[in-house]
Amino acid sequence: MSTAFRLRLKNGPALRLDLTGLTPVAAAGQDAREIARRPVWHGNECLPLGEFFDIVPVEGDAPALHFEGDLSRCDGIGRGMDGGLIEIDGDAGDYLGSRLVSGEIRVSGSAGLLAACEMAGGRLEVGGDVGDFAASALPGDMDGMRGGLFIVRGDAGARFGDRMRRGTALVFGAVGDFLASRMVAGTVAVGGPVGAHCGYGMRRGSLVFAGEAPEPPATFAATAHDIRVIWALLSRSLAVHGGVFAELPGWRPHRLVGDLAADGKGEWLLPG
Repeated sequence: MSTAFRLRLKNGPALRLDLTGLTPVAAAGQDAREIARRPVWHGNECLPLGEFFDIVPVEGDAPALHFEGDLSRCDGIGRGMDGGLIEIDGDAGDYLGSRLVSGEIRVSGSAGLLAACEMAGGRLEVGGDVGDFAASALPGDMDGMRGGLFIVRGDAGARFGDRMRRGTALVFGAVGDFLASRMVAGTVAVGGPVGAHCGYGMRRGSLVFAGEAPEPPATFAATAHDIRVIWALLSRSLAVHGGVFAELPGWRPHRLVGDLAADGKGEWLLPG
């Protein structure tokens, strides 16, 4: 039995296709015909996965799924994944890497809404943009991203990191409104401009602005604490990802704390 498979999209689905549960570990040990018979939801109809993908076993020592094609209507890829590798040569739909526990997901294109929502571990990297509510909480839940590493090479939508509790998230481009709103803990680093109401209701955690610094609201106040030791550790951990973050170790950042309107103790680290 093979542990790795290539799934090539035959034709773009007419409706949203839910790939929740199709993970590398779940597919390992099966043959291509078994995987093709796996039921998936296409709109409100349950159909075999083979109706949409050509599935071919490939060489590999570890569980892996390699997707090819425009998967922008395919939701739940890597949702609840616990180990292995998913590679997507193209775009992905909503809920990419939702509740990811361990393993790695790499996307060459962009992703839809709620990418990395409630992610608990592992690594998720998107080569393009992500939609609203990335690294946030699922609708109706209280906890957002809870661990792992999330990298967005492009731009991100609104409410990035909403209710985030742990982990590290980097956005190389711009971010929409309400960045890190109601953030509880963790680290978010941004390389481009951000929208309005940044840090709204922020309780704890760190926001690092490696590019254009936003105008701080009145509910964030400057501090004079000596953060050289913690900054040396944090800046080096971010610098390894390159781009604008590579210059962080040479900074002496300006630090603000807030959101004071929510009795918050979060921090903004701005170019010094």
